Amino acid sequence: MDMKRRIKIYEVETEVISNNYINNDYKHIVLRAPSTVLDIIPGQFFHLNCPTYDNSIPFLRRPMSVYQFTKKEKKIEFLYKLHGKGTRAISSLKKGNRFNIVGPLGKGFEIEKNYKKIVLIARGVGLATLAPLANLAFERGIETTVISSAKSKEYLMSQDLFQSLCSRVVSITDDDNSSSMINLEILINDIISNHNIDCFFICGSNRILKLLKKVCNFNNIPGQIALEQQMACGIGMCFCCVRPFEIGNKIIQKRVCNEGPVFKVSEALPW
Repeated sequence: MDMKRRIKIYEVETEVISNNYINNDYKHIVLRAPSTVLDIIPGQFFHLNCPTYDNSIPFLRRPMSVYQFTKKEKKIEFLYKLHGKGTRAISSLKKGNRFNIVGPLGKGFEIEKNYKKIVLIARGVGLATLAPLANLAFERGIETTVISSAKSKEYLMSQDLFQSLCSRVVSITDDDNSSSMINLEILINDIISNHNIDCFFICGSNRILKLLKKVCNFNNIPGQIALEQQMACGIGMCFCCVRPFEIGNKIIQKRVCNEGPVFKVSEALPW
């Protein structure tokens, strides 16, 4: 698939297959969806129409990156944190409920044809965004290292999935201080020294972005980041998700939902 190709956007009614807790803070929802909506580039997201919950209707849809999808089985999956009214409304959905979603939206990750070794780094639920990328890299025979960061071991999600797809999975946590930026920088530099890394892919974390900007620039290795941002329309019309990027010597404003959510690490600015 041409990673730069724009995909058609659809609004569809899906059916909830399951919506289960994976720990105290996170749930995993699986939907049955029309195959037409499943031409998805890793890193793209959907805008989810939250149901009525606790006598209120969340006004705006919630953007959520795709965790897994299978066109043959007509399934799409999302991994999400229970954070506010919107996600708690989604958590109330039961098997058999109808659920309206819009997508796929945004610009996804790009894997160049010459890439042979890549590194994926994410914190917490950010791994959900990188899971489809790990699938694609596996299909293409690309050697993939995953660095998974979380506050404790019980929040290290999708470890079995990444173990089945990737050459190396390194888990780091706050409770043993292995996720400190000092340790992470040592770990990344060790990987660079022992493997000819073609690109880094990360999701979300401001601290990791700051570190990767330094490491990628010093080692002349490209990087891509999937950014998280509050959105209203999800299609670039409302300009709610605009953030600054540094391109050349200029600060340029871009819409995360439309020009992203995936951007070059070299251009993304820490917040």
